Amino acid sequence: MMHWNVDPVLFSLGPLSPRWYGVLFALAFVFSYYIMRSIFKAERKPMVDLDALTIYMIVGTILGARIGHVMFYEPEILLDNPLALFAIWQGGLASHGGALGIILGLYLFHRKHKSYSMIWLLDRLAIVAAISGMCIRIGNLFNSEILGYPTNVPWAVVFDLKSPIPRHPAQVYEALLCLALFILTWAMYKRGVAFAHPGRLIGVFLVLLFTGRFLIEFLKERQVDFESVLPLDMGQLLSIPFIVAGVWFLFRPSVPKPASR
Repeated sequence: MMHWNVDPVLFSLGPLSPRWYGVLFALAFVFSYYIMRSIFKAERKPMVDLDALTIYMIVGTILGARIGHVMFYEPEILLDNPLALFAIWQGGLASHGGALGIILGLYLFHRKHKSYSMIWLLDRLAIVAAISGMCIRIGNLFNSEILGYPTNVPWAVVFDLKSPIPRHPAQVYEALLCLALFILTWAMYKRGVAFAHPGRLIGVFLVLLFTGRFLIEFLKERQVDFESVLPLDMGQLLSIPFIVAGVWFLFRPSVPKPASR
């Protein structure tokens, strides 16, 4: 059994107190940028387009994650203080909302840069979304949040800052799932799957990630009280449409393209 009592604040210097979560959230974008840069170089795409895409992704991810959290988990915020919807610094980000924000950001980028199809963008963003998800879940670990149910399994963790009871390290499970998905999707890309079967990378990513999320939710404590009256918790309900979309991408008719770069 492991005890976890790491301070979520990285260091304090006067009024500056950066948190591990914020650093890891930023690292997610850094890793994503360098992975996408290698893809753009390999496929001879203009780097200026990558810079524009990165801006769309940062804005889409942050706004989508915040708005998704408020809409899915704390809608009362809109009644109490609508401006708090944009108070990202107060915490409260939802990964499902972030996924929707990314898709909207990709669509807006595609509308302005017609040479990039949505399938092309989704297949490649699946790779970086996986590594980003890993970083964010590690950030949740440093915050001692998204706790699992009490358990006596050998790898149980006591989150000393929150509870003396050993629990499933649910955020670690999801971080490992995202790491495995990154390795898988990157290997598929390097083998030319994105060129021979457009849509397969995003299909595999959606099905495996959100099926994994659906199952891991059974080990998590409910995040909000109203979930107790639902047949499934909110994370599971929100995962179902993404799984269905992933299945569609996997089985949709497609014309193979030559694996040229």
